[in-house]
Amino acid sequence: MQTVIVADDHPLFREALGLALEKALGGVDLIEAGNMAELEQVSQEHVQADLVLLDLHMPGVQGFSALIYLRAHHPELPVCVISANDNAVVMQRAMDHGAAAFIHKSASVGEIREALQCVLAGDIWYPPELDSTTAGTAGEELDIAERIGELTPQQFRVLMMVAEGLLNKQIAWELDISEATVKAHMTAIFRKLGVSNRTHAVLLTQRLAVEAPDHDTRGLRGPAD
Repeated sequence: MQTVIVADDHPLFREALGLALEKALGGVDLIEAGNMAELEQVSQEHVQADLVLLDLHMPGVQGFSALIYLRAHHPELPVCVISANDNAVVMQRAMDHGAAAFIHKSASVGEIREALQCVLAGDIWYPPELDSTTAGTAGEELDIAERIGELTPQQFRVLMMVAEGLLNKQIAWELDISEATVKAHMTAIFRKLGVSNRTHAVLLTQRLAVEAPDHDTRGLRGPAD
């Protein structure tokens, strides 16, 4: 029996996908996560899971950050992005960030079966929409992803909350830690990201948005405050 983590914030879609997985793979042990915090927890609790089906839009996630987190902290766990987005550039960026497959939410059971069997066999499944004319992901974005991948799980949580606009005291309350600990995490985050303040850290994170804003991040590297 395959163990599959399904990370999506819509319970009805998780249920529907579970039924599709049963048809595609036979017996499946389905583990569900509705937000980034739950995804972090279940990926730690089920280290022997066979794969993750990941929606790009969940609470606690900034763009491709969940995919980057999983690839950094669970590199042995294949991640299949499943999304309603049909933009070939978005698909290519997901693949460049380490997705083992990109499956459209409207895919047939047969297509899901083909993709998942390919991934479970240790291969990469490219969506048919991608071809040699699709531009690859910019090196700058891949560099940002690598830096974010160096964050510890707690530092990652803090950064995602900062990107959502939470203040240090709010982050401290949410994570049940002291403000001094939050500040210590922020200093470490700045150092790892190569930025000097939280505004620059947020701008850097926004470069990973699914529909990336046209921010210029040149010059954002600097010493931690």
